[in-house]
Amino acid sequence: MGFGCNACGVAGCKIIDSPRERLIAVITNNFVPCNGRFPTLIAIITMFFVGTASTPFQSFFSTCMLTGTIILGILMTFFISKLLSVTILKGIPSSFTLELPPYRRPQVGKVIIRSIFDRTLFVLGRAVAVAAPAGLIIWLLANIHVGGTSLLLHCSDFLDPFAHLLGLDGVILLAFILGFPANEIVVPIIIMAYMSTGSILELGSLGELKELLVGNGWTWMTAVCTMLFSLMHWPCSTTCLTIRKETQSWKWTAVSFAVPTIAGMVICFLFAGTVRLFGLL
Repeated sequence: MGFGCNACGVAGCKIIDSPRERLIAVITNNFVPCNGRFPTLIAIITMFFVGTASTPFQSFFSTCMLTGTIILGILMTFFISKLLSVTILKGIPSSFTLELPPYRRPQVGKVIIRSIFDRTLFVLGRAVAVAAPAGLIIWLLANIHVGGTSLLLHCSDFLDPFAHLLGLDGVILLAFILGFPANEIVVPIIIMAYMSTGSILELGSLGELKELLVGNGWTWMTAVCTMLFSLMHWPCSTTCLTIRKETQSWKWTAVSFAVPTIAGMVICFLFAGTVRLFGLL
């Protein structure tokens, strides 16, 4: 379920009887890309590794690269799950039995009502609760200037040395931080920062976006590291609030936030360091 929405994936973990294994599933759910991260991954693959011009094999190569990225996320899920099961969440593995309930005629009206009120509106409410103040913060950072430079660029300059170690730059890392309410706004924030505009916007084509990114220092290594960090970084705000509700613990919410973030930073650091060490840029 996490491929659609990580928050829904976390909520779906409640069917696991073992509390230990339920926690492992909750913590590792964010390693698979949700719908909010797929557009970013697809756009980067198209711009830097497949090409924006239409060719007969473009879709095939794009699919292969995206599938490889997804498989990497699944492998990381297995690896971190195993690591957690032998460290902080040790225990005896349990068996999973799914009993088939007696068949009953579906009550369409009841299903629709319960889905809307118990799931859809509840999840959207959590998203709005964080998205509204986050939107205000983004607007203030982009429109308040100090010394002729926006606070957004001051923050990105501050983050730049650390982001460089990860194969990114300060703007990209800041975009991921400000994109905490929703992964969909990461790329628009990057565009806003590079173009020094006071509001979030989108360019008309991937060709224009690639020109903007390359003009601001992007290389194939930057593209790969951005994909890796998009695949493995902190859960969005809605997912974090869902984890808090399901686990009833801020401690496990913090662990669920930290584990993919640390994994993403370590992998980006190792990849960028290897590329620079062998002079592959």
